[in-house]
Amino acid sequence: MKHSERHRTHRTGWLRAAVLGANDGIVSTASLILGVAAASAGTQGILVAGVAGLVAGAMSMAAGEYVSVSSQADTERADLARESIELTENPEQERAELTAIYVKRGLDKKLASEVATQLMQHDALAAHGRDELGISDTLAAKPVQAALASAGTFAVGAVLPLLMVLLLPVPALMWGVASSSLFFLALLGFLAAHTGGAPVIASVIRVTFWGALAMALTAGVGALFGVAA
Repeated sequence: MKHSERHRTHRTGWLRAAVLGANDGIVSTASLILGVAAASAGTQGILVAGVAGLVAGAMSMAAGEYVSVSSQADTERADLARESIELTENPEQERAELTAIYVKRGLDKKLASEVATQLMQHDALAAHGRDELGISDTLAAKPVQAALASAGTFAVGAVLPLLMVLLLPVPALMWGVASSSLFFLALLGFLAAHTGGAPVIASVIRVTFWGALAMALTAGVGALFGVAA
């Protein structure tokens, strides 16, 4: 019988950026809407503020993800370049390092030495990058992918509370936006946990709690000062 295992580690790069983007899109836009609404603004003013928040937030998320993940990618490339030089100048020392790593993982010294030798003959830099530095194709930093995932999902998340502004009358706006946003956050937590194979309940509670706290604080600021938070 064919044995098939379904791992989700390859999803961590884009999944992290997507969840972060969607969560920020919902929370920041809903919080902005509640803050402006609490300051007794009209529907048009709320929509303008929400759309401006969507555009600015999506661009900020894209830029932030690209810069931060690019920094990670630069560090990884620098480490691999340094490792490549060491492999050229001291191949035996590098083989000994790889052997020691496999010994620590449970192989006897003879087998560890054979494994290190064969892997280095196949692709020395890949072997050291993966087992010594912890860098692999699966987990390598991908700046463009992270930026696009984060910006796109931020925009999707931000649209959801904006739709509530269009559908709900002003008297019901605050409660409608808050409750629908918490529902969207709970759904996001469920989808993120399901996609990543993580515990669902913990994920749902985490995103809804912090989202509710952010919206409550922003609405409070708007009501207290009578200005957009």
